[in-house]
Amino acid sequence: MKADVLARLQEERAAQRPVVLLTRLTDGMQHLWPQEDVPAALAEAARAALGSEEATNVTLDGETWFIHPHNPPLRIIVVGAVHIAQAMAPMADPLGFQMIVVDPRRAFATSERLPGVSLNTDWPDEAMAVLKPDARSAVVTLTHDPKLDDPALDAALNSPAFYIGALGSRRTHARRVGRLKDLGHGDAAIARIHAPVGLDIEAVTAPEIALSIMAEIVAARRGATLGAPRPVPAPAVPA
Repeated sequence: MKADVLARLQEERAAQRPVVLLTRLTDGMQHLWPQEDVPAALAEAARAALGSEEATNVTLDGETWFIHPHNPPLRIIVVGAVHIAQAMAPMADPLGFQMIVVDPRRAFATSERLPGVSLNTDWPDEAMAVLKPDARSAVVTLTHDPKLDDPALDAALNSPAFYIGALGSRRTHARRVGRLKDLGHGDAAIARIHAPVGLDIEAVTAPEIALSIMAEIVAARRGATLGAPRPVPAPAVPA
């Protein structure tokens, strides 16, 4: 690989942008897609490789190309180092996700409680500015504390995150919706939030809720039909 191609590939990966390295096996010529224009059939093969996340050989017009996709990592950014986060942690890695837990409460965000998990003890608005959720990121808020959850949801709604979920009852979420609207988010944006978070499996315990959340994240990533959103009641009107 030529030095300039390697440098550009490393730059794209560091910026967490999806990129495909295309190598023509007859002479070693290389391109980076979508950063470079390539024939339509080759671009389609590159797009398919990103979707499948598998390297492959394709033969086009008598020439064989090695298609090597480099996707950004799949991430789950969890706000709240709570029992549900502890139950989610062992599930994340086998499902292909890097899990990051954000919680400024250092007594909760410890490696003893969350072994093997990347911990961030900044306030959520600061953490999200650094983590920059992308299209391969899921964001889940679990604290029930608006001071922690709302800034994270605000940042998530301003990002291309493929999944956003928030713990809390329908009534709690109705109040949350009001606060997010005050921050300038419209109905279409707020509809991206899965709340109450997780598939409706009548989960009660922390491991059951964690399972429902992970299942919903996988379903969203795979494009499964999740059905109509659960209705959110209107906020109570003071007498």
